Amino acid sequence: MSSDLIFVLALVAIAGLAMASGRVRMDVTAFLVVLALGLSGVLSPGEALAGFSDPVVLTIAGLLVVGEALARTGVATTIGSWVTRLAGASEARVLVLLMVAAATLGSVMSSTAVIAIMIPVAVSIARSTGLARSRILMPLAQAVLISGMLTLIATAPNLVVSGALERAGFAPLAFFSFTPIGAAVLLVAVLYALWIGRRLDRGGGMGPRPDSAVGMRELVRRYGLEGGLYRIEVDPRGRLAGRTLAEAALGSTYGVRILGVERVERFAARVIGAPPADLKLRAGDVLIVQAHGPGFARCAEELELNVQPMQERHGRLMVRDIGVAEVLVPPESSLKGKSLREREFRSRHQLEVIGLRRTGQAVEDYLDERLRPGDTLLVAGPWDRILHLHTDLGDFVVLTLPSELEVAAPARKRAPIAVAVVLAMVVISALDVVPVVFVVMGSAVVLVMTRCLTMQDAYRSMHWSAVFLVAGMLPIADALQHTGGVDLIVGRLVAGLGGFGPVVMTAALFLVTAVLGSLLSSSPTAVLMAPVAIGVAAAMGVDPSGFAMTVAIAASAAFVSPISSPVGTLVMEPGGYRYADFVRTGVPLLLLTWLVTVALVPLLFPF
Repeated sequence: MSSDLIFVLALVAIAGLAMASGRVRMDVTAFLVVLALGLSGVLSPGEALAGFSDPVVLTIAGLLVVGEALARTGVATTIGSWVTRLAGASEARVLVLLMVAAATLGSVMSSTAVIAIMIPVAVSIARSTGLARSRILMPLAQAVLISGMLTLIATAPNLVVSGALERAGFAPLAFFSFTPIGAAVLLVAVLYALWIGRRLDRGGGMGPRPDSAVGMRELVRRYGLEGGLYRIEVDPRGRLAGRTLAEAALGSTYGVRILGVERVERFAARVIGAPPADLKLRAGDVLIVQAHGPGFARCAEELELNVQPMQERHGRLMVRDIGVAEVLVPPESSLKGKSLREREFRSRHQLEVIGLRRTGQAVEDYLDERLRPGDTLLVAGPWDRILHLHTDLGDFVVLTLPSELEVAAPARKRAPIAVAVVLAMVVISALDVVPVVFVVMGSAVVLVMTRCLTMQDAYRSMHWSAVFLVAGMLPIADALQHTGGVDLIVGRLVAGLGGFGPVVMTAALFLVTAVLGSLLSSSPTAVLMAPVAIGVAAAMGVDPSGFAMTVAIAASAAFVSPISSPVGTLVMEPGGYRYADFVRTGVPLLLLTWLVTVALVPLLFPF
């Protein structure tokens, strides 16, 4: 064993431990891997950095843009509303529809984006039916993971494995080659959920409600903010006219939060949500504020303000431009242990936090309160900024979006365009007439050109941590190839199991990939195992497609550990799950997926 190979194997082990510990960000670990491989001389600088120009990475970035367009045009929330209407109060129907809808959406969107979109749908269904959240969210997460087994573009490991085949000189996996196995696993998972769901109840249920639509009024009531919204008209002779919001200092002096400024422009009124500090107030402007206590009374008296209560007709105008949402602080959030003031929440997100709940109780003085995992925030501001919270998946999980969003999605009128573009993307990719990377990138460009989202939205939608994780880990496969590491692993596997035939090897590759995937995330696992699967096939003299497919399916089967995929992490808090719940429900489903894969791969990909 050469010194270079020992170095690479040690680097893989250290990177794996760093990722599994959760103490070092995965994307940071991937960057350190690139630096180590380049500086050590194991790879040339060009080889170490080649992952950043790999078609797999560009495809992942493009798919994130496509997913954001589906969210901004309301397609994703429409699917959620459809599930809510059809499900009714039947638990079985809820599980089936929710899992099928999530898996279908996840076949063309990032799984992390899908789970973030579907969590508020599941929570809404739990409220309306009286079901426990825990009986819905775990099957939902499993369905989102299975969505990665349905199409080539559904998840990064599929693209990684297909790219490895192509680089080795073999035909890449086809767009729908995953679908028969994925559909069979989804069917098994739905049947499994109908059985296990009745045994998994963490007390997450919230009593039944008369309707599933949660409006802004109800969200405000939950945080104890009834009667706290007012309108302040700017008098031409008053002390606010001609001053900027910063100069007025209503927040710092009196504790008054300005949610928006209603202004008449071109004979029509609009509301400027989360107005900037340098906005100069004009006579006739109306400030929409949230305020409580003696500070507001003193403000009104000292500044001689014309204060009016918020009426229903005012609210109808406001909700066209301003909304609210309930968001959860997840365990890995950068907000954990920091206050809203310390993190400069308003300036960072152009949203105002108007309420905080902890362990079900509203917290009054929260601006300097250090946030904890499980805290929920009520935020207010422009609808487009609220929808952007879906892209800040590390810091927030959007729990509840109000029913008013149905008429306020920023690009809802362009939903047919978004659907047409996605369908065209799927059809062209399936026909294999153009490389998938160009199809996805072209779809993203068309969505921007048709104003389904802006270019700024497109850039913000890219979860750079996920993109850089894949780009940074891809050189590991090249390093193992160059140093003989793949040949070593392949030799051991073939020597131990090669005599038992390809079916037994399929079973072994699945289990090795699944165990490794429970410690790492799915993408690094696919990067490490894809060349091994191809090498084993070459050593056994069989077509590598079946072994490659096995690795891709196993990499997506991250059911056992909540740390192996963001999907599990994001449902942990709202579902009230413990680590043991994932093991208890995930191991049987993993074994069922193993059986389905071992049974179908030899039939679909004859050796």
